[in-house]
Amino acid sequence: MTLLAERTTTAAAEDLEAASVAVLPVGSTEQHGPALPLGMDHMAAEGFAHTVSDREDAVVLPTLPVGVSEHHRQFDGTLYVGPETFEDYVRETISSLANHGVRKAVVVNGHGGNSGALRRAARRLREERTAFAPPWNWWDAVDELADELFEEDGGHADAAESSLLWHLREDLVRPDALEAAEAGASEGWGESVHGAVLGFDTIDFSESGAVGRPTQADPEKGRRLFETGCDQLEALLDWLVERPLEACWPRDER
Repeated sequence: MTLLAERTTTAAAEDLEAASVAVLPVGSTEQHGPALPLGMDHMAAEGFAHTVSDREDAVVLPTLPVGVSEHHRQFDGTLYVGPETFEDYVRETISSLANHGVRKAVVVNGHGGNSGALRRAARRLREERTAFAPPWNWWDAVDELADELFEEDGGHADAAESSLLWHLREDLVRPDALEAAEAGASEGWGESVHGAVLGFDTIDFSESGAVGRPTQADPEKGRRLFETGCDQLEALLDWLVERPLEACWPRDER
């Protein structure tokens, strides 16, 4: 398994020489209501990332477990950094990898709050022709299946997240607390007043911290989500491995 953190520097030299692409899992350590652990997001990202660690053309980097989560700060246990800090950390981590010759990467993201910073980091890396590192959000990769499996407009500690982690880490999920999570949950992300969304912090609209209908969660549905996401990630890596680096850079003119 090519998990970079578990390799010696001499073994890593061989791994990096053989690798065409890197995988960087990122997430958060933040409240996910009473039924899910704080590490839900980075555990999900790591779970997806580690499934490709047997590829000879890929190297999996250590997981970044703290992300852009200030909007959950009123809930106990939430850790967070600012978006600029997170953006710089991701960009500089990938830049350091590029110094070893691997200049294509997929950032496997487990937390929606990271998305803006990841897009900015990827854009800057590309503009500077340092590396090509598109973010991959697992929930976007499985959105059609999730729509089939669940009746909710959630997005946080909802049925999809609960099902996925129930499959990956059954020991960390509290099924008996799913009803309490849903009882204090909101149906959507924030309140809209005349077209303006006012829910700046999760506590503004969710008493339990959940958004969605987590009582629909089921580990078998989580397995289906995970396998579908893994297929999508493998396909993305195949595409990126085959894509010439020069084709990844910005076009200079129309």
